[in-house]
Amino acid sequence: MHGPHQHARIRRPRTLLAAFAAGAALLTTTLFAAPASAGPAGATASADDSAAGHRVVGYFTNWGVYGRNYHVKNIETSGSAAKLTHINYAFGNVTGGKCAIGDGYADYDKAYDAAGSVDGKADTWDNGALRGNFNQLRKLKKLHPDLKVIWSFGGWTWSGGFGEASKNPAAFAESCYKLVEDPRWADVFDGIDIDWEYPNACGLTCDTSGRTAFRDVMAALRAKFGGKNLVTAAITADASAGGKIDAADYAGAARYVDWYNPMTYDYFGAWDAKGPTAPHSPLTSYSGIPKAGFNSDATIQKLKSLGVPPTKLLLGIGFYGRGWTGVTQSAPGGTATGPASGTYDQGMEDYKVLKTKCPANGTVAGTAYAKCGSDWWSYDTPATIGGKMAYKNKQGLGGTFFWELSGDTADGELIKAIN
Repeated sequence: MHGPHQHARIRRPRTLLAAFAAGAALLTTTLFAAPASAGPAGATASADDSAAGHRVVGYFTNWGVYGRNYHVKNIETSGSAAKLTHINYAFGNVTGGKCAIGDGYADYDKAYDAAGSVDGKADTWDNGALRGNFNQLRKLKKLHPDLKVIWSFGGWTWSGGFGEASKNPAAFAESCYKLVEDPRWADVFDGIDIDWEYPNACGLTCDTSGRTAFRDVMAALRAKFGGKNLVTAAITADASAGGKIDAADYAGAARYVDWYNPMTYDYFGAWDAKGPTAPHSPLTSYSGIPKAGFNSDATIQKLKSLGVPPTKLLLGIGFYGRGWTGVTQSAPGGTATGPASGTYDQGMEDYKVLKTKCPANGTVAGTAYAKCGSDWWSYDTPATIGGKMAYKNKQGLGGTFFWELSGDTADGELIKAIN
């Protein structure tokens, strides 16, 4: 779940959707017999993009410049910029069937002084001058010419607009292209990312656009953005039977994307206030896991079995933990009384805080957990990220992505564990 307000969500029953015809999975596999670049429908930007396996995609949030005090300059000073191949800029809005600016002030108006600027030069108020995050990203790209920036639209809070957008995919794609390629900042962006939570399923709102809507939207975006721009999507990691992966045609849409970011975190959390405690980003299943199909490997295997090429799948990592309070049991599976307190959201805290506030003292299913007092947290550490990288390489995945940059330490401890 991505977005500024996603974490205070109320637990809603997951909609069980009728299983689609078994033959559909077989049909989709034939789509990927040829390379992604074969034919106009599959013309993606992969050919001149960073090599499969080594993509490192980090989310930067536009609201992070406020309370979190995390700015584009911090991407540079932390050493993260040197590790990243791509930045996902979150988020643009989706409203009225169109792509729209998410936060005009943070995006392109906020003035940075020399000290706060990537290149040590203050923003100007000259007529037509670009300011805000967009100008800082432009400066960051000058320091790192191979770094690409993708504008991500939607997220947990703003996914409700995709249903309307999907009624006229071509018009939606046209609006997105005009915004991303606006002459004021066209040089900043290298493509578009769609973060629809969730097509034909329930997130903050419930979407009823139908099984083919996501595929149709991605096809329209690829047709409009062409082969030289990146087109990617963050997608559900729910691999349960009849779950969110089954609700939409992710395999059919895969031919139009350069890659998918399956959100292999937030599987469990304190929206189940009484527990059982469980790591939010397990790499594999384990004895006692609260729900089948809710682990990273299950997600990856399900998407691969549908015919999505592994090189078009990035492994997702959270730079934060999820936690409960009122817990007496150290091992996973304990009862709780509610969410542990977090700086910005209940039940959630950045890695940079947790590493000293509640250091990891156990591991399960390839991720870490910690009990301190009556609080119980789970999160990834440099060591568990190392294990996830070995998995990523063994599976032949296209790389790694993470949510999000401000959760890391000031010296980029987590991103430096990504290879």
